[in-house]
Amino acid sequence: MKVIKLIACLQLIAILLTSCGQPPADPVVGQPAALKDISAVRLNYRYEADVPPPEVPAAAVEELHPAVRDAFQQGRPEEILDRTLTSPDKKRVLAVYHQPTDLPNEFRLDMYSADGQVMRRVIADNMAVHFPDTIVWSPDSANVAFVAMLRGAQGETADGVPMPEDTPTPAPTSTPEKEASDGENANANAEPGETPAEEATPQPAETPAAPVGILAFRSEQLYICDADGSSLKLLTQNEGLMYFYYVWAPDSSMLAALAATAREWQYLEQRAKQAGQIFTPLGRPRLIEKNGRERRLDDGLTAVRPVWSPDSAKVAAAFETQVRIYDADGTPPTQAAVPLRNDLLLSSQAFDKQQESALSGEEPAAENSNNAPATATVLPDPSKLVSFNPIVALYWDNDQIVYFQTAYLKRMLNEAESVTSFARWHRLILSPQPTN
Repeated sequence: MKVIKLIACLQLIAILLTSCGQPPADPVVGQPAALKDISAVRLNYRYEADVPPPEVPAAAVEELHPAVRDAFQQGRPEEILDRTLTSPDKKRVLAVYHQPTDLPNEFRLDMYSADGQVMRRVIADNMAVHFPDTIVWSPDSANVAFVAMLRGAQGETADGVPMPEDTPTPAPTSTPEKEASDGENANANAEPGETPAEEATPQPAETPAAPVGILAFRSEQLYICDADGSSLKLLTQNEGLMYFYYVWAPDSSMLAALAATAREWQYLEQRAKQAGQIFTPLGRPRLIEKNGRERRLDDGLTAVRPVWSPDSAKVAAAFETQVRIYDADGTPPTQAAVPLRNDLLLSSQAFDKQQESALSGEEPAAENSNNAPATATVLPDPSKLVSFNPIVALYWDNDQIVYFQTAYLKRMLNEAESVTSFARWHRLILSPQPTN
């Protein structure tokens, strides 16, 4: 019996030795397969300072689409084509234009096919598109997002008095049927032998009728339409709130946006004007789904544009020296704050010393992996660090790596006085927290 037990023990030891170091045949039950399955509050991070900059794609500036440009020149010479935006699949072209009588900063939208044939007028006659540089196609080419408001309002009455926030939005002043009847009455009053008005004046190329019955507000609200310009839909309905930036999730499911109240906008704009600076708006980050569901992510104001994780599961925003990560799915969405002030102070101290050593020709002091002096025991005085600056940009092209840039920015109306200095890239390496 003792021999049998000894043999059994030896066999068990051999099995254990053979399997030692080998991965389990099946994954651990309940273990998330990717970071998208992990709540933001259960993420670890590692800060890495002064890393090589990421390969951020340059902002594409599309030239006027040749076919659409020709369509305007030949059939719509009285209208000014300002911009064209081609869908990612190259099948549709959105034309951004205005008429000579339109107010400054008010635009119209028509959808064209790739061969220059007009398909549809996108917005109602009583609406005006604002911030044309922010209009964006969804990655799947199914929708276009833009902001618009009541035409001619721009936050004021005809007398220049600020519009009360609770003033009801007036209904459209005309409809296609009314315009047609007006035209018929005008021609009916013509004397015998006179040429009707529409025959005396050359008419532009015929375009489809504008949509009617679309609600418009006195502040910039977010709209989307389908790829052919149809199914115009109002996503937000917050009078007095201005949506000025928005970006599609990579899976085209929803938008991350920045919005500010009209009072905040006007105050910051006036302050920038008095200082001779270029106005930079500040807003609160929000998530807006295509069904109109809206969730405010944070109460803090930021000028840094939010970014999506590549898997569309999370959104990152920045506030001075802090990065915050939000889960896109969840009610309410969860948030994880990554405080970086101390890390940035130490790495800025090391960066400044490196710059001083480079200028003097001295050998820089030894540093740890975070570029902070290994002997640092007291946080440096931020007023004495020229490279200690707030976060000004975010970039997220890898699920596990969030890049952020710090810099000193000064944007002046006189371009010669503008300054950009100490622009440095850093990154956060994300990983799941260990489970018990």
